[in-house]
Amino acid sequence: MDAARSSERRDRRDAISEAEPDVPAHPLTRWTILIFAVTCGVSVANIYYAQPLLGAMAASFGIKAATIGIIVTLTQIGYAAGLVFIVPIGDLVNRRKLILGQILLSVIALVLVASAPTAIVLFAAMIAMGLLAVVVQVLVALTATLAKPEERGQAVGSVTSGIVIGILLARLMAGVVADLGGWRAVYFLSAGMMLVSGLVLIRILPRDIPVTSSERYGAAVKSIPGLLREEPLLRARTTFAFLIFASFSTLWTAMVLPLSAEPYAMSHTEVGLFGLAGLAGALAAGGAGRLADRGLARWTTGSALGLLTFSWLPLGLLPYSLIAFAMGVVLLDLGVQAVHVTNQSLIFAIRPEARSRLVGAYMVFYSAGSALGAISSTLVYAQCGWTGVCLLGFAYSFAALIFWAVKR
Repeated sequence: MDAARSSERRDRRDAISEAEPDVPAHPLTRWTILIFAVTCGVSVANIYYAQPLLGAMAASFGIKAATIGIIVTLTQIGYAAGLVFIVPIGDLVNRRKLILGQILLSVIALVLVASAPTAIVLFAAMIAMGLLAVVVQVLVALTATLAKPEERGQAVGSVTSGIVIGILLARLMAGVVADLGGWRAVYFLSAGMMLVSGLVLIRILPRDIPVTSSERYGAAVKSIPGLLREEPLLRARTTFAFLIFASFSTLWTAMVLPLSAEPYAMSHTEVGLFGLAGLAGALAAGGAGRLADRGLARWTTGSALGLLTFSWLPLGLLPYSLIAFAMGVVLLDLGVQAVHVTNQSLIFAIRPEARSRLVGAYMVFYSAGSALGAISSTLVYAQCGWTGVCLLGFAYSFAALIFWAVKR
């Protein structure tokens, strides 16, 4: 019976692949991919600005250092909700209207964060900001739809490069702007950048983007657990996402705490500069997509997970060597982003008619892992210091490597 079901699924995928046009009605140009990448970078940065600003935000609202990670966690909770309830809409409606609507509402949410008078208002606005930041995944799914099948991995990797750069430069930008004008100025500036991105997209987004599914909204949302149940590849790749982004968030949430304390006493700008060390992850993103297009996804995943696990050794040398720490940042970002791009390249090929739901299901686990890493790392740091944080990050990474070895 299971063999028959697997055969039926393969037949359905083959039929869908044959129905999918070889040359999209609006083929992607380098300019379009660049705009998508920049927009994704600006949008995803909103989730990560808070990480180097946690100390300043805690001081503004009187939040204890041990629990300040709740700001990052709430943003990830909003992001997870958006993945479940907003991203699936991309399969059902014109994505142009969905993307532009999300960007406009994001501008409003960012202004609310920047002007929040109390912690409660800040928390609510952070959740809303995370909810709307899923415009990134709608754009990634649109990229997969518009790209030629043989170029899909590379196109998705290029747009993901923009996401990686946005994540890493978010910390640097947040640090520089906060040192000049305070943490609130960071979110006012981001609101302006989102508005500009929306105006550019109005000009380049096709007006007649095809709708890939005729399902009702409720049925589309309910189908997400079914996709996880029916697709072993999706289950495996969501497990990787959960573990690698728990490891990723463990580093980037907790690192500001030892670096801003004695003996380093770094400013926001100096902490943000470590984001530049992680730009190697952006370079890995496009390369990993090309390797996936060539059928080397399994090898890429295993190698990247090995790098990720090893990265916690030089990261653990922070009390003794900032150079070793920076090398660890490079290795960690390289490993995480290579696995991330490979994951997306594979899952987009499963069911072309449900790409938004596939990426939504996948990114729920991404968000859950990020939230877990954020809250667990600050709690562990308060109890066990930086060594405890490194052991925690290593545990997440090693679990992913063991899972890969078992699933081979």
